[in-house]
Amino acid sequence: MSAPPPVSAAILSVVVRASHVLLIQRANPPDQGLWGFPGGRVERGETIMQAAERELREETGFDTQAQGVLTAFDVLDRDDAGAIRFHYVIVAVRCADTGGQAPCAADDALDVGWFTLDQIRAAPGRMSPGLLELATLALSDRGIAPWPTPAGRLHAAHASPAQASAAQAAAS
Repeated sequence: MSAPPPVSAAILSVVVRASHVLLIQRANPPDQGLWGFPGGRVERGETIMQAAERELREETGFDTQAQGVLTAFDVLDRDDAGAIRFHYVIVAVRCADTGGQAPCAADDALDVGWFTLDQIRAAPGRMSPGLLELATLALSDRGIAPWPTPAGRLHAAHASPAQASAAQAAAS
C-alpha cells in the first residue's frame, strides 16, 4: 500500500482596486477556463507572503507587496472510492494595489481583468467555486489578519480602516 499524498500549501493573491478585484482566467486545471484569483503552490523555503507576490507577478506581471491573510480553507479531491487524491490548504493573501499598473495575462493565465461583485454574480458558471464569497470578503471592511513588521509592530496596511484609525489615535 502506498503512502497517502502529502498535504500541499497554496496561495491566492487578492488585489482590490476601488470596488473591483483582480482575476485571471485559468489556462490549466483545476478550474481551467474559469475566472479566479491568481495563485498557486507555495515553493519550498518560501513564505506565504513571498508566494503571493511571486504568483501574482508570474500570472499578471503585477508587482505588489503582500499585506496579510484574508482567510484559509481546505480543498480535498477524492476518487470514486472516497480515497483522497490531493489535499490543499489554500491561504488567501491580500496584496497591495501599487497603483496604475495594467496587468497582463502571463504564465498560467489566459486573460486578466478587474471585476465587480455584480459582474461575478452575473456569471457564476464562468467563475471558480467560492469566488463570490472570497471576493465579498476581500471587498468588506473586515480587514486582514495582522502581520507584524520585523520590529514586531503591526503595519497600518495590515489593519481594517477602523483598526488603523484606532492605532493612529493611540499614537497621538
